[in-house]
Amino acid sequence: MATTTGWNTIESDAGLFTELVEQLGVKGVVFEELLSLDPDSLRALAPLYGIIFLFKWTEAAVKSTADGRPLDGEYDPEAEQTLFFAHQKIQNACATQAILSVLLNRKEIKLGSSLTEFEAFVADFDADLRGETLSNSDLIRLVHNSFSRPVPFVDETHAPRSAANSADDIYHYIAYIPIAGKLYELDGLQPFPIRLDDSTTDENFPEKVVEALYRRIGRYPEGEVRFNLMAVAKDPRDLLLAVGDQEGYMREQEKRENWKRENVLRKENFVGLIAEILKGVLGSSVENQESFEKLIVGAKDRSAKRRQSEQRRKLMSQF
Repeated sequence: MATTTGWNTIESDAGLFTELVEQLGVKGVVFEELLSLDPDSLRALAPLYGIIFLFKWTEAAVKSTADGRPLDGEYDPEAEQTLFFAHQKIQNACATQAILSVLLNRKEIKLGSSLTEFEAFVADFDADLRGETLSNSDLIRLVHNSFSRPVPFVDETHAPRSAANSADDIYHYIAYIPIAGKLYELDGLQPFPIRLDDSTTDENFPEKVVEALYRRIGRYPEGEVRFNLMAVAKDPRDLLLAVGDQEGYMREQEKRENWKRENVLRKENFVGLIAEILKGVLGSSVENQESFEKLIVGAKDRSAKRRQSEQRRKLMSQF
């Protein structure tokens, strides 16, 4: 099981995010992975609450201009008074923090009692104290960690990843939301919310956010494909029932059942079973337990990289 002493890494997965927010008490929200970046694909998901963007962190992609402005848009310090914006304090918490940046800023979302209480508690805090409060929330951390994969072999000599260590691949989540006629980028590593546009509505949000995302992706070298996009939208099942679309409703139900099965498997540790099978197959070819463990870890890493590469290839093939 996931440790409860810190924040663990979780995958960028639509089914995982959907069940995560449900366990936090949120009703009527679904996450959908975007395999094409065009306004029509986003409009098909309406009502659309926001976008979660996962990217590889590089200094060049997040640095400010020489006069201290963001590379795109403008810092909006006054927005902290009306938006939920928190500074990121824990590296592994950025996925859940980006999700909350959408949920707590869209008032039509039914948050449930726990997040409603959290929202009220931090309402008068500044971004720094909100980040500290979020990082120390036992409820949010425990739900987040419940979706992390078990780690069978722990190398306690491995230093934590940091931006200063260029050998590490560091990934980061940010949120894009349309609020009060403006398009905002909410990034917990930035000092303030970034206002990207002053004429954004729910209706033209797909066009405006696609333009912003293309500008953002354009900061990376040609050929970089390590991006993931997730739409945060209204669960369509109630509407499908209301219009009598039983076939569409059943498709959505089946999708959620598949997500639940995947999330159960995601939390399990099958290393012991795999080890026994491989021992029988390999026999004496594995000379000792240490080399055998290295074989398992190497195989898991290669499989994860293949899955990630395929997901990014599908997304970037649309650009």
